Amino acid sequence: MIDLKGGVVVHARRGERAAYRPIETKLSPGSSAPEAVLRGLLRLHPFRSVYIADLDAIGGGAGHAALLGDLAAAFPGVRFWVDNGIATAADAIAWLRRTRDCLVIGSESQSDTALLHTLMQAPEAGRLALSLDFRGEDFQGPAAIWQQPALWPDCVIAMTLARVGADQGPDLARLATVRGLAGSRAVYAAGGVRGPGDVEALRGIGVKGALVASALHSGALDAGALARLLG
Repeated sequence: MIDLKGGVVVHARRGERAAYRPIETKLSPGSSAPEAVLRGLLRLHPFRSVYIADLDAIGGGAGHAALLGDLAAAFPGVRFWVDNGIATAADAIAWLRRTRDCLVIGSESQSDTALLHTLMQAPEAGRLALSLDFRGEDFQGPAAIWQQPALWPDCVIAMTLARVGADQGPDLARLATVRGLAGSRAVYAAGGVRGPGDVEALRGIGVKGALVASALHSGALDAGALARLLG
């Protein structure tokens, strides 16, 4: 999981984006440059998919489209899951048609369900993920998205922003609720994973995978643990 802000990778904590600072990590000593951090992650483990949050775009700014294109070209073996604040179907379809990656639709960026209604009928629907965003107990985005699981694509992320970088463990109760609503959809956890024990706990409730950053950069999830967990 990589968070981009101002052209560098930042350390996300509790969803307090104004306070995010460039990351300091053993995986790319002395550098928070996106390519250096990504190379460090891939030295740790040959991840096939990497989630990237373009925080500037999510916040309504220009974003990092050119940088994301450079990363896609430099790492052709990686499929990126990109959350960039897209909120219209036209923008989403245009993005999907010019990339090979997965578009993450953040519930916090939506004003209604129109985008999901349209995209679920599009040929590119298989490259969509929906991030169900929560701050505390509050769902971020139109209530209808949470209330109508039939609108959800095949991949769903349960994003608990207050637990991102907080070393509190994943929100297992909320994840179990999402898992129950999701039916046959794949559910991914975001926020709170501290180490191998949390990964095993997520597997125990049927979660498909997890978006992890802090535990990788701290070494709590090292190469040996990743090899055991991911095979």
